[in-house]
Amino acid sequence: MRIARSRAGLVAVATATALTLAACGSDEGSEEAAAGGGSSEDADATGAEEGSEQSGTVEVTDFQGTVQVPMPAERVMVTDNRVVRAMDEWGVEIVAAPLDIFPGGLSYAEDDSVVNLGNHGEPDLEAVVAADPDLVLTGYRFQDYYGDIQDLVPDAALVDTTTDYESNPLDEELIRQLELVGQALGHEEEAQDMVEEFQGSIDAAAQAYDPEQTVMGLLTSGGDISYVAPVTGRSIGPVFEVLGLTPALEQEGGESGHGDDISVEAIAEANPDWLVVMDRDAAIAAEGDEYSSAEELIEESEALQNVTAVQEGQIVYLPADFYLTEDMQAYTELFTSMADAMGSAR
Repeated sequence: MRIARSRAGLVAVATATALTLAACGSDEGSEEAAAGGGSSEDADATGAEEGSEQSGTVEVTDFQGTVQVPMPAERVMVTDNRVVRAMDEWGVEIVAAPLDIFPGGLSYAEDDSVVNLGNHGEPDLEAVVAADPDLVLTGYRFQDYYGDIQDLVPDAALVDTTTDYESNPLDEELIRQLELVGQALGHEEEAQDMVEEFQGSIDAAAQAYDPEQTVMGLLTSGGDISYVAPVTGRSIGPVFEVLGLTPALEQEGGESGHGDDISVEAIAEANPDWLVVMDRDAAIAAEGDEYSSAEELIEESEALQNVTAVQEGQIVYLPADFYLTEDMQAYTELFTSMADAMGSAR
């Protein structure tokens, strides 16, 4: 989902406003300097230095435009599951988050001081007011609540961490997103380390892949196997563009985020050399629940037994919690797995 508001328009308005304020400040500074015997340059320099010390802010550019972020922020709230693992790894303390839609293993889930906002279906938005954040990192599943959060905590800096895979490649957007978060939280160096590891995994996978071999993306859920369209399909689709994968089937996908209907016979007819598969249930099934895993559905299907990818064991499964992470670390893990599997097969 993309926000209709133009980033360029916002930046233009902000720039015009800034120029107007700067002009007014320059005139006032000149008059004060003339009266006090000092130069306007001295007055401007002193004012800028004092303003920087008093404001303690950093300007970042997010999906909406430019935002003045308190530095350091003292009360951080995050709603985007794709950036929370990095924040946890960097040791960033938070006051509120929708813990119900976050991946497991986060220290925040064990912290009683973190207010749980629930999930994006029915979030506890009143709890946002009680949390009283001065910085909110929000986007993705909570993108529809951007305006609500802005109204509830008008004094907080809102940084929109939304990505736009429709217009830009996945790798570029993930890098932009993580660098934005690193800048807003004062963790630029840690963000850069993650970016370099991510880029290295892409290079390794691209080098290991033989473009003469075809690839198909699949998603399993509720005992069904769905098709993931190259480029546009959920999670796996953008990988085709990043690595230059050759599709085994170039059927257009629908708007569903859970893949598109496909028969096992159609998969068999396409006969992909490689399968890249996401098991959605592996991430969302409650502990103790019984479900058919992606491995079972594919390997026990009689119609798929003669497919090259199945016969050769050339199947790469996304990390089990991928549906709840979908972050740079998850894609780094995926690309590393593809590099290892494809490199070994050559």
